[in-house]
Amino acid sequence: MRRSTDRILVSHAGTLPRPPEIAELIRQGPAGAAELTRVLPGAVKEIVRKQVEAGVDIVNDGEIPKRGTFSSYIQERMQGIEPRTFAAGEGPPPRDVNGRDRRDFPGFFAAGLGGFGAARGVFGGASATRPEAGERTLQFCTGPLKYIGRQGVETDIANLKAAVEGVDVEPWLPAITPGTVEHWLWNEHYRSDEEFLYAIADVMHEEYRAITDAGLVLQLDDPDLPDGWQMYPDLSIDEYRKYAQLRVEALNYGLRDIPTDRTRFHTCWGSSHGPHKNDIPLRHIVDVILQVKAECISIEASNARHGHDWTVWQDVRFPDGKSLMPGVVGHSSDLIEDPELVAERLVRYAQLVGRENVIAGTDCGLGQRVGHPEIVWAKLAASAEGAGIASKQLWS
Repeated sequence: MRRSTDRILVSHAGTLPRPPEIAELIRQGPAGAAELTRVLPGAVKEIVRKQVEAGVDIVNDGEIPKRGTFSSYIQERMQGIEPRTFAAGEGPPPRDVNGRDRRDFPGFFAAGLGGFGAARGVFGGASATRPEAGERTLQFCTGPLKYIGRQGVETDIANLKAAVEGVDVEPWLPAITPGTVEHWLWNEHYRSDEEFLYAIADVMHEEYRAITDAGLVLQLDDPDLPDGWQMYPDLSIDEYRKYAQLRVEALNYGLRDIPTDRTRFHTCWGSSHGPHKNDIPLRHIVDVILQVKAECISIEASNARHGHDWTVWQDVRFPDGKSLMPGVVGHSSDLIEDPELVAERLVRYAQLVGRENVIAGTDCGLGQRVGHPEIVWAKLAASAEGAGIASKQLWS
C-alpha cells in the first residue's frame, strides 16, 4: 500500500457520480444486463481518468457498478437470504440509524428532512421519514449463508485493473464488513449474534481474498460500527463498546490470511444528512477501531460534528505501521472546502501522527451525497490542491 513518503497522497472513501446511462441500465435489471456488461469497462476507465485529473493518487471504480443499497449488495453476494416486503406498521421493528436523534428532533424527521440522498437546502434532500412509515422490503437470513458473488467481484476487479493499466495510481475496491451486513440482514437461522456474525465473516472472507489476491487494495466499509449507537438507543457506552468489540473480532476473523498492508478500513457515522447530535464520540470507540487488522484507517473528520475529532489523537498513541486517512472534504454540504483549510487539517494530523502516516481522504462516498457531479469533482480537486499546500509545508 502506498504511503506519503515525500508528499501527502490523496484518496477518497467510495462512491463517485454514476453516469446516467449506467444508472439507467442498472435500473432496468436483467433487461439491461448485457448492455451494462458491454459499456462498464469504458465507464470505469472514464471514472479513473476523472480521478487522476482531479489529483487523486489512490483510485477506485467509483462504485458505479454497484446496484443501490447495502441491502441489494447483500442479496447479490450471498445465498441463504430471503427478501420480504411489509406494509406500513408490519414486520420487525425498524433499525433506525437516526434513533437517538429522532427522540430529540421528532419534528425534523416527521417533516421528511435529512436522509441519505444528496445535500440540499432546508426543505430538500431525501426523505428521512420513519422507516415504518411506508412499505419496506427487508432481507432475512433463512438458511446457511454461502458466497455467490465471485462473478460480480471478478468483473469489478477486471474492469478496474484494465482502467488503471499504464496509469501511475494505486487501485482499490470496497467490500462491506460483517457488522454492516448484519445491520441490514435479519437473522432467522443462526443461534446467536456471534454465530451469525462469524458466518457472515466466513462468507465475506471470499470477497476480501479475491480483491487482495488480484493485487488490489481492499477497503472495508463499516459505517455501521459507529452508527449502531443510534440504532440501539437504550445501550450504555459500556454495552455499546462490547457490541462494537464483537463486530471487530468477527471482522478480524474474516480477515484471516488477508495481508494487512493491502487492507484499509473506512468508518463514519452513517453519513445521513441530519442533526447527528447523538453520534457516539470517537474517543469512546477509537481503541476498538484501531484493533482492526488494516494498515490504513479512513475516518470521517471534516464536518461540523466531527471536525474536532483530531484532538483525540493528542491523547491516543497512533500505532506504528498504520496510516490515517481523515476526511478533509465532506459530504454533508455542497460547499467546496478551501484548499487552505484542507492543508490546515492535513498539517494538524501530520503533526500528531507523522506526515508519512497521513493520506487526504473524504468523510464518506461523495457520489450520492452532494448535489451535483460538478461539486464532487471540485471537492476532490480541492483536496488534492490542499494536499499539495500541506506537502510544501511539511517537506520544506
